[in-house]
Amino acid sequence: MEIRFDGQVAIVTGGSKGIGRATALALAANGAAVVIADIARDDAEAVADEVRALGVDALAMQTDVADPAACAAMATATQDRFGRIDILVNNAGISRPMPSAEMPADVWQSIIGINLSGVFFCSQAVGRVMLRQARGAIISLASISGPLGFPMRAPYCAAKAGVIALTKVLACEWAASNIRVNAVAPGYVETDLVRANVARGVIDEPSLRRRTPLGRLGQPDEIATAILLLASDATGYVTGETLLVDGGWSAYGGW
Repeated sequence: MEIRFDGQVAIVTGGSKGIGRATALALAANGAAVVIADIARDDAEAVADEVRALGVDALAMQTDVADPAACAAMATATQDRFGRIDILVNNAGISRPMPSAEMPADVWQSIIGINLSGVFFCSQAVGRVMLRQARGAIISLASISGPLGFPMRAPYCAAKAGVIALTKVLACEWAASNIRVNAVAPGYVETDLVRANVARGVIDEPSLRRRTPLGRLGQPDEIATAILLLASDATGYVTGETLLVDGGWSAYGGW
């Protein structure tokens, strides 16, 4: 099955690295114009250049997803530039593992603000455009940390569980307007975020490989493929769902 997005416009938050970058490039390779929305302007511009090299238009925007005004500006700028928004990928996220008893309030608020509130603010801003269009697809990045509990990751797990619930709510609210809302829940993926936590000693990569039935970490391109599937008309009767892409982590009942 060939999945194409010719003539469509996609926004990818946190699109400068890892899963976000892989998704932006995959969308572009399949015909979509892409907005790279990221807190790091220079990195976003670099990925926008990569997108343009694939023969489609791109726009880089410095966006703090935890700021509702910034999310509204992102949606407005995209509509002004392209006249439409077909796909939103809520990918921006951070992680800072630490013991719950020692976690400062600002760390909790920052992780919840980006990983959960940011998903809502972006979905709300873009959803208003999609409601007028009576068409759209929103895919948010949840995690195996949503349905499961991981020590030292209280705000991260809480946020990702919230993303799963938010996905269901928005899917039900907006289905009548032909807007589908789904999520992808990756396992451990070889990204800069995971590499940083390995370097800090809070993740043991050999243990992760042993714990994962497929015996390896995922690759950003593999998550991007799942996102593109949910963004496409091939899954036109799928909404409110969270697709686990975790190498069998969640299915495994051993230890």
